[in-house]
Amino acid sequence: MMPIPANPTNASIQPQSLYDAWADLAWRAMLTEVNLSPKPGLVDRLNCGAHKDMALADFHRSAEAIRHWLPRFMEYGACCTRLPPESVLAGLRPLGMACEAAMFRATAGVNTHKGSIFSLGLLCAAIGRLYQLRQPIAAETLCATAADFCRGLTTRELCQNNLQLTAGQRLYQQLGLTGARGEAEAGYPLVIRHALPHYRALLAQGRDPELALLDTLLLLMSLNGDTNVASRGGADGLRWLQQQAAFLLHQGGIRTPDDLVYLHRFDQQCIERNLSPGGSADLLIVTWFLAQISQVNH
Repeated sequence: MMPIPANPTNASIQPQSLYDAWADLAWRAMLTEVNLSPKPGLVDRLNCGAHKDMALADFHRSAEAIRHWLPRFMEYGACCTRLPPESVLAGLRPLGMACEAAMFRATAGVNTHKGSIFSLGLLCAAIGRLYQLRQPIAAETLCATAADFCRGLTTRELCQNNLQLTAGQRLYQQLGLTGARGEAEAGYPLVIRHALPHYRALLAQGRDPELALLDTLLLLMSLNGDTNVASRGGADGLRWLQQQAAFLLHQGGIRTPDDLVYLHRFDQQCIERNLSPGGSADLLIVTWFLAQISQVNH
């Protein structure tokens, strides 16, 4: 396993480096998501959503801290190409934990991007592996490689009968929700089959990029078995949120700035119900990142 640098923030940043360029894209994905407004129940430029312990500035600091670690995931993915893909995840865990520690230092203990560290860490390791193997780096190949890394993860971590269940294990056993682990192990089907084609189609139609991204968030919220929502509102809260998002899409979605009034109303309802679709926000970050991946000329 690659040694983890003790202080990656002091490493010299080479703008021409491919790894740094991809890391910069992932950083922009995190900023694009949190700055997107209005988002139902989520922290954005207008309010803190259903959160009392975090604000916009926390997410900006968190994204900057995470940014410096992402090339390390790519380096690890590149250096372990001789390992079978399902053996890669064990080596990524120490990097993920170190990246989380950097996030918590930047936010004074607030969990802003733990889900994104998992998903972006996997995708960055996949970038390193595919680049080293001289294979195409595209949304589909990256998600398939991430799925290979996570083979068997859901069974190993969610199907255990511990005396003290984790939140993820409890939601899996009670509601069958697999969360971020299941989505990664399946190759991010909500992104590849739904969100990414939807977002690309809206942009191809000339839709405003921010409105297109808000519409894509609604699509993810309508389909995702979001464990963040279920942990706060149970099965009823998750069902309500999915139905509300689906209803707005059925009514035409977010086509013009005038439609934002419906999102503002949805946001207030989520705040009143203490619901925050953080899992869908993480998938929106993945969607935007993969939509831009071809920008890096390698």
